[in-house]
Parts: sequence; C-alpha cells; structure tokens
Amino acid sequence: MILLRLFWVFSYIGLFNFGGGYAMISFIQSEVVSDNHWMTQSEFTDIVAISQMTPGPIGINAATYSGYTSVINDAWMIETFGDTPMLLGFMGVLGSVIATFGVIWLPFFVMILVSKIILRYKDHCITTSIFETLRPAVVGLLVSASLCLLTDIDIDNIGSALNIESNFGISEANFGKAEQSPIGFALSIAIFLVVLHGTRRYKWSMIYTLLACAAIGIIAFGIIGL
Repeated sequence: MILLRLFWVFSYIGLFNFGGGYAMISFIQSEVVSDNHWMTQSEFTDIVAISQMTPGPIGINAATYSGYTSVINDAWMIETFGDTPMLLGFMGVLGSVIATFGVIWLPFFVMILVSKIILRYKDHCITTSIFETLRPAVVGLLVSASLCLLTDIDIDNIGSALNIESNFGISEANFGKAEQSPIGFALSIAIFLVVLHGTRRYKWSMIYTLLACAAIGIIAFGIIGL
C-alpha cells in the first residue's frame, strides 16, 4: 500500500539526509519521480517552488506536498476513492502527514541519542575526518538537486544533462514547450535570467521577487493565456 511505502521511503530519506533541505531535494526527486513514478518531473518542480514559498524548511515542506501528490496520483487510491473526491483528498492529507512524520522521526531520535557524543568528541580525529568527507558529498547532492530541477534527466543520467538530445538542459517541466507557446517559453526564460541576475548582483529581496513573479504569472498565463 502506498501509505506504508511512503512511510518507509521518507523514513530512510530523513535518516540518510546530510546537508539540509536542499540536499534532500535530490533524494526525494529520485524516489518519487525516478524510482516509484508517483508523480511527474513537472509536478515535482511545482512542489519545490511551493515548498520554497511556504513557511518552514524546504525539505519538510517538499515531503509534505510529495506525500499528498503521491497518494492522489496512485492508481489504487483513484480507483477506490475517485468517486468521492472528499475521501481522496482526505487520503492525500493522510499521505502528507505520513511523509512528514517519516522524514523527521528517525533524525529526531538519532540526534537526541548522539548529540552529547558528537559535542564531546567533535574535535576527535575520527569525527573531523567523517565531516571532512561528508562536506564534498553534500556539495555534490546540492548540484545534483539543481540539475534534476533544471533538466528532464534523472540522477542516473546526469552526464547527458547538457547535450542536444536533452534540449540543452532546458526542461519543459520548468520553462514550458517552445513549440506550443513560443511567447510563454521566452517569458519563462527571461524571468529566469532576470531573477538570476537580480538576486546575484543586486541582492533582490526573495519575498518581493516571488510576489512580482507571481503577479506576472497571473497576468501572462492566467489572464492573457500565453
């Protein structure tokens, strides 16, 4: 059953996550999109965007939204509760609770048990060696998460991220399809480049940037219909 599978998957994601919420993104993407096919890359990209805009750690938020989306996309759930949208929605909420609990319960108890030991032996050669080795691994996970969100590839095909066959690394899930809506595609690319430049060079406020982009999206894609 998908609820038990969700609990198992997010439990070991939480246990083996190092590097915070952004490093967790590649773990979640690998499980819910590539391995279990509980959602599409486009849906996962939307989940990451919403997780960043809502209060709370992005990793836990992503687990919450992934749990809901995975349950309401499940074929057995749709067949069983599809005629009663309220029940299907309730099962989706239950999936959110299970995924969220799964991702936090093991780290919570493990950190309580080992925190005193880590603080006592934080300068020991074994402890420092472990963290020196984990540091580049965390950087790799962060880069992996970025590439997984930017492109259509999964984590096993990361080497072909920027070739012609993969559309030069541009994913339809994130920027739309040029053949279907050239203006909308161009606008998405323009927003990406402007926000990247503005936040890097001029240190734009993330809150105001997100609000401005949301307003542009409402006008361009909602009202005008690009």
